[in-house]
Amino acid sequence: MMELVCPAGTPAALRAAVDAGADTVYLGFRDETNARNFPGLNFSREELKEGAAYAHRHGASVYVAINTYPRAGNQGPWHRAVDDAAKYGADAVILADMGVIDYARRNHPELRRHLSVQASASTPEAINFYARTFGVKRVVLPRVLTLPEIAEINRKVEVETEVFVFGGLCVMAEGRCALSSYVTGISPNKEGVCSPASHVSYKEEGDELVTRLGGKTINRFADGEPAGYPTLCKGRFKTADKTSYLFEEPTSLSVLHILPELEQAGVKGLKIEGRQRGRAYVAEVVKAFRKALDDVAHGRPVSAGALIAVTEGGRETTGAYRRSWN
Repeated sequence: MMELVCPAGTPAALRAAVDAGADTVYLGFRDETNARNFPGLNFSREELKEGAAYAHRHGASVYVAINTYPRAGNQGPWHRAVDDAAKYGADAVILADMGVIDYARRNHPELRRHLSVQASASTPEAINFYARTFGVKRVVLPRVLTLPEIAEINRKVEVETEVFVFGGLCVMAEGRCALSSYVTGISPNKEGVCSPASHVSYKEEGDELVTRLGGKTINRFADGEPAGYPTLCKGRFKTADKTSYLFEEPTSLSVLHILPELEQAGVKGLKIEGRQRGRAYVAEVVKAFRKALDDVAHGRPVSAGALIAVTEGGRETTGAYRRSWN
């Protein structure tokens, strides 16, 4: 049976995910050591302790994401995050930086180590290097691989693989995106924030709502048009007298209907994106995937459009899983 790995941006979301049927919840500390470092999100050490206890009482596991990259000479926060994840009940840590992974291996050998998607390990050679060198037990695969490519990787690696099955997409190879830092000066891979809220503004101009990031206009929405959060990769820009989404249109990855194919490809973990989303969203998505996995286990058909109401822009995509281009 594949493992359902679900987001928890707050203690309330953790409880909602567990109650809705999550096998595992993943979370981060309230600092730059995790890649969702937004105000009002994430966990204190005491909240991790309480959340892990709640999850364990209900048969669920907790993974702590420590998946950003330390600055040279300032590894302390990342080392403390690993120490405290081990101390307060984490079942695994999700890591990206080699130095942090090695620190975890040497200081907490009993703590299970997973390789974050931020590390962008997408070949059997890279994955087996992490497994043999650092004792990594699972690798979260980048969202750029097709189903046949995932199956080929699983035939050649010595560890479990985990893939994203619902939520936001990224047009860059994970671990390499620096777009928002060009207009905010803050890097997603160091400070853990893509399009930080402190640099976001919404302003009504005539009959339009204008969204800006770092003082740069990202989008203009007509009166009554749903307005998304301003990120460069999902902005509308004017080129050659035409205004369009240059990088990516607002849409959500949703692969409920290909869960049997992911199982056949050898995938172990199914990861739902969304630590910045509320507990109601988390509960709805987790319930839908819990039901879908139960349907797969009993040979019943899966309802493909069950989550269209909570997708970005009301649109779904299978992303690269069924990619027809090269």
